Amino acid sequence: MPVFDFNSTPEERKEPVCTYTMFRSNEPEASPEKPILILDNSAREWKHHSCGVFENPNKRTAFEFKEEGGTVSADILQIDARFASLVRWLGEHRISVRLSGENRAEGYAVYRIRETAFGGGTKLSAEDGFLQFMIERLLASSAPSEALEDEDQIENGDEMKLTSLQSITDFMTCAGRTLPDNIQLWARRNLAVARSAEVSPEERRHAQRALSIMMNIQWKHNYFEAIDPEEARRILDEELYGMEKVKQRIIETIIQINRTHTLPAYGLLLVGPAGTGKSQIAYAVARILKLPWTTLDMSSINDPEQLTGSSRVYANAKPGIIMEAFSIAGESNLVFIINELDKANAGKGNGNPADVLLTLLDNLGFTDNYMECMVPTVGVYPIATANDKSQISAPLMSRFAVIDIPDYTAEEKKVIFSKYALPKVLKRMSMRPEECIVTEEALDAVIEKYADTTGIRDLEQAAEHIAANALYQIEVNGAGEVVFTAEMVRALLG
Repeated sequence: MPVFDFNSTPEERKEPVCTYTMFRSNEPEASPEKPILILDNSAREWKHHSCGVFENPNKRTAFEFKEEGGTVSADILQIDARFASLVRWLGEHRISVRLSGENRAEGYAVYRIRETAFGGGTKLSAEDGFLQFMIERLLASSAPSEALEDEDQIENGDEMKLTSLQSITDFMTCAGRTLPDNIQLWARRNLAVARSAEVSPEERRHAQRALSIMMNIQWKHNYFEAIDPEEARRILDEELYGMEKVKQRIIETIIQINRTHTLPAYGLLLVGPAGTGKSQIAYAVARILKLPWTTLDMSSINDPEQLTGSSRVYANAKPGIIMEAFSIAGESNLVFIINELDKANAGKGNGNPADVLLTLLDNLGFTDNYMECMVPTVGVYPIATANDKSQISAPLMSRFAVIDIPDYTAEEKKVIFSKYALPKVLKRMSMRPEECIVTEEALDAVIEKYADTTGIRDLEQAAEHIAANALYQIEVNGAGEVVFTAEMVRALLG
């Protein structure tokens, strides 16, 4: 009969030992001076490249170095708060990694972590590519606002063994509190739906699609670095001729960002005749802010649902254009260029599509019907264009700082044609300036021809026509150069 020795019963489970302190960092790159974490090297110095695994944090926060003589453990002394969840996750799953670090006075400063394939341990989804993706995303994130960790937020493995869901699970766990709080809660709920066997396949598919969209967006903080006003002025001068009042207003906006390090409370509404370069101004501002930009053409929107998305109760449901814009940009900070705001249609009886923009412009958050989650919009800078502001509702107008774009004078059009439009066309056609010469009288004829039209698009088309005719005469008739007179221009342009 077996005899059980109750004296050898395991001791009660010990409390986990946390050996490190967390420090807050917003550094975009890791280095020995700005490491991811610091290990204890008081007993011995560690190699520049060292392999091993992080210990299970439920026991102790340390790293087990795999040395020739066996395994040696070193406590984690300090860790970047952004990486606490990732390191904890690596320890729980015993992922074999290789550290790159440098022995310093404060300890072994680790600035790079790579996954290794030895030891037959668990592999991350997408192997080392996923780990590097996670590290890059965490470095691009701001430090979490709180150091407290909620154990209930830790996701275990994916029992369904679906690669895409596994990657989403890994990302949510490793990203920790670098995600906005409401998106963390929303993601956990949708992940539960995507895993559940108690809902329909359609619901699981929608939940997984929504998770994929949301997790692939880099949710950044609303702190903006200072912008060089001289560089901003140089970009504006490159893109626009004249328009000094417009340039001054944009530079004032840049100075405001430099003082507050946040975007202005109001976007820009550029109002003016067609062809005066309103969209070009918007692209220049996006270039100055160093932000990705997306465009929304209101003239093609005839139903508010196109902007807000459709409910998941429908089989063919999908996110709206605004949410897709975030997805395409890949981050939450972007310039939203809204073209032809005054041409938004009244729709199919479901309301005015333009009024949907009110929540986006208030910077309080935008909710898409498909995503069912409020998306932070504090990093969105809207720039709208319009030809007639009388067609825009008063509530919508109040969300913008209005800039009137005047039409060009005849003298300004001359300068634009001779110094911008024609040289640009000649460069594109690989022609030398001396091969196509437009005399002063010919230039007056061009301006006279389009005196009644607004903007400069007709001038650009005239430059294209003149340059193409010169190229024809050079290639077919063997001319060395073509000098255009007023009579030749009038005959050519009709």
